[in-house]
Amino acid sequence: MSEKNFEGKRTARERLIQEREAQKARDKRRRALVVGAAVVGVLGLAAVVGVVAANSGDGKGDEASDGNSGQVVVPAGAVGAEKVALPVGATDAPSLLTVYEDMRCPACGMFENSMRDTINKLEKAGKLRAEYHLVSFIDKAVTGNGSKYAANALGCAQGVGKFHEYHDVLFRNQPEETDDAFGKKSHLLDLASKVPGLRGTAFDKCVDEGTHAGWVTKVQKDFDKSKYKATPTVLLNGEPIYPQKGSEQITPANLVKWVEAANRGKPAGTRTPQAPGAGGAPGAGSGAAPSSGPGSVPGSAPGSAPSSAPGSVPGARTAPSGAPGAASGPAAVPEGAGAPAAGGGSGPR
Repeated sequence: MSEKNFEGKRTARERLIQEREAQKARDKRRRALVVGAAVVGVLGLAAVVGVVAANSGDGKGDEASDGNSGQVVVPAGAVGAEKVALPVGATDAPSLLTVYEDMRCPACGMFENSMRDTINKLEKAGKLRAEYHLVSFIDKAVTGNGSKYAANALGCAQGVGKFHEYHDVLFRNQPEETDDAFGKKSHLLDLASKVPGLRGTAFDKCVDEGTHAGWVTKVQKDFDKSKYKATPTVLLNGEPIYPQKGSEQITPANLVKWVEAANRGKPAGTRTPQAPGAGGAPGAGSGAAPSSGPGSVPGSAPGSAPSSAPGSVPGARTAPSGAPGAASGPAAVPEGAGAPAAGGGSGPR
């Protein structure tokens, strides 16, 4: 064999050895990447499971950190067997609108601001009364205190007969869901200044000290035990109407039609409950809430009812799996416009 041929074969062998070593190195790196990705995936799953677990607990230890050390101070006039709802409207109005909403829920805000006038007119006419359940799951899902603090402040406003008006103001000034502006009590007090007659020593102290913090937790736990899983949830005489009732989408005109049909042959309500503790200190009590019945509501009334539609919609937030009560239905429905169809993208948190 010539020296030239021998040299060529040796070079080929060396090249082959180098290629094999390079391939081994590539295989080693590939295995490392696969293992690394698997580890990251497992850690990511663990993080998700941790978040879900943290947000789907039984509510123990969820009491607001301030106010009464877990003591439940029910706002004056709260209604229902568990006293977890705040009423608006003539107590003998023939139809009942049941509303579950979170003050940080964007879909709740959009719906309130688009349907408010229609709801208010029906309440003023004595055709409709409402019961508001103020849930607070978004604080846990997005983090913060805005849902809880706003619900507590509304309980304080109920104690001085201004729930309806303050509820309206808060939704008109609702921040972005991720902006915990309602978690600043000074901001809640500033907004309260927009409601004539609301600010005062008793109200301000109630807001600052979180007087109804235990009650707010109780309302959320009651929602967690219910069959409803989203906000806004709205029922008309016990039947879900948001984003639709049967095959009809909710619109201001349809809501009026549904209420008129339900009330056929029934007289309008005329019993306007006395505002609880007007000018006095907020606190527990059994008096009725301020009414939006005929001639009863000074200023603008709080908004309209959210909905109880199962599907989710833009702006909606769904509660973490395992914990009821989350997200909301469709986005706001402009006056006279059809509501979004049921289903669609989901929202909370």
